Amino acid sequence: MAALASRVWVTAASAWRTTLGLLVLAVGSTVCFALMLLLIPLRVTRIKVCNYYGKTVGYAIMRITGARPVVRHRERLDGSFPAIYVANHTSMLDAFVSIWLCPVGGCGVMKKQVAYMPFFGQLLLLSGHLRIDRADRGKAIAALANVAALVKKHRLGIWIMPEGTRSKDGRLLPFKLGFVHLAIATGLPIVPVVLHDAHHIWPWGTLRYRPGDFEIDVLDPISTAGWREEDARLRADEVHDVMARALREAQRPLA
Repeated sequence: MAALASRVWVTAASAWRTTLGLLVLAVGSTVCFALMLLLIPLRVTRIKVCNYYGKTVGYAIMRITGARPVVRHRERLDGSFPAIYVANHTSMLDAFVSIWLCPVGGCGVMKKQVAYMPFFGQLLLLSGHLRIDRADRGKAIAALANVAALVKKHRLGIWIMPEGTRSKDGRLLPFKLGFVHLAIATGLPIVPVVLHDAHHIWPWGTLRYRPGDFEIDVLDPISTAGWREEDARLRADEVHDVMARALREAQRPLA
């Protein structure tokens, strides 16, 4: 009976958290959506306004899920700006952590499916941040070239999750090469951001939450001076190894 009561309580609490989270997303996104419409000609301004949205709504969603963020070396985010911030991806929670931590002036790079998320996705369509269609390599390359030009012109940063999809078991997946091409095109350093155990707080494919501390490590910047296109895979693997070593054993790639 105690186990049944516990499951019922977890289900009811998760439903309450989901409802509250959707309400926060609806209100916050509607307000920001209206601002986006007024700022249609000003892409960089839209990006920055959406950054401020992320500082408030991203943090609110984290706390609604029960995540208690503990960020180590957060000063490295703004202290290295502009940079390319590279994070691992195991949970829906990561999207809200990313928009909360991303420095103002940071341009998000997300797969096009994010546009289908209620409220959040529709705002993304107007925000000026980058969506990539990974099914069409030609379009993806062109989109990355466009964002590189925008970043260089307006001194913006970039936030990206180079695994390309969520890891279902929490272990770090191989990195795609887009962030390396962006680093070569912009000359920006790489700042790895390691998210620990997000998949336990908000498990993949569910709306059930397990409240607890959520630890985040911002690692030292990695210089990209001298990086070349022909070494792209080597450079991606080097950054991957740095992040894998910073993760706990249960999230490191299997040999």
